[in-house]
Amino acid sequence: MKHVPFISCQIGDFLVTALSDGNISASLDLLSGIETVDAEVIQHNAGIVEPGNIHINCYLIRGRGRTILVDTGTGGQSEAGGQLKANLVAAGVRPDDVDTVLLTHGHPDHIGGLLDAEGRPVYEHAELHLHTLEAEYWWDDEKQRMASERGKYNFMLARRTLDAYAQSVRFFSGNEVTEGILPVWLPGHTPGHTGFRVGSGDKSLLIWGDIVHYPHIQSAKPGASILFDVDPAQAEDTRKKTLQQAARDKLLIAGMHLDRTGFATVFMADGGYRISYSGNE
Repeated sequence: MKHVPFISCQIGDFLVTALSDGNISASLDLLSGIETVDAEVIQHNAGIVEPGNIHINCYLIRGRGRTILVDTGTGGQSEAGGQLKANLVAAGVRPDDVDTVLLTHGHPDHIGGLLDAEGRPVYEHAELHLHTLEAEYWWDDEKQRMASERGKYNFMLARRTLDAYAQSVRFFSGNEVTEGILPVWLPGHTPGHTGFRVGSGDKSLLIWGDIVHYPHIQSAKPGASILFDVDPAQAEDTRKKTLQQAARDKLLIAGMHLDRTGFATVFMADGGYRISYSGNE
């Protein structure tokens, strides 16, 4: 049997596969609410070799005649990531096969893969789903004006992308995207930051987007925020509630910045939480 280097989990009729887009070269200095030396210790104890780097995952959902992609990575912009398209093909899916793209939010490492080098849609046959508040945020001229230079680029990319997919954009209403996949509003990182609950019977997976960027650090210390949070206080509140729910309900978690394993469970530990990729506890 041919070895497929991707990890998947079956949730009812849906096969969910973690597809790596690669890494972003980053720094623990992006964090606030924790001393850098303490963050380094957590990473070291977790066996993280490059403690500042941030990994990027996207998720492929297949079942019930649907081929759904959750986020699209960086598209290789700024010499970061860019591995999704090749991994998608290696998993047996061409861009034209994708009928739906679900967006957790509009940051470049999540929407960068939606356009090709000429600014054309990569997923020509897909509907693009996102939260109304997310679109409103990126179209807000005042917020764009107040943004840093990096932030202004983010606004430009989000607007170009929404324009390119204008005929295909759909907004979450709170109802299921399709039977068995429910959008979950997780605000703070951005106003319309959204997760996706894939459920069947007593088995449930929460794709939680950017609840954490440094999984071991921000689970152990949920008060640690990252520079990219639009509303750090709201992001912290959402993170604490989501970690608590994941641990309490024994949810299987998928996250855009978990490691290449792509799936994890959450346990209560020492006044915070602990991410486990083993699934054996």
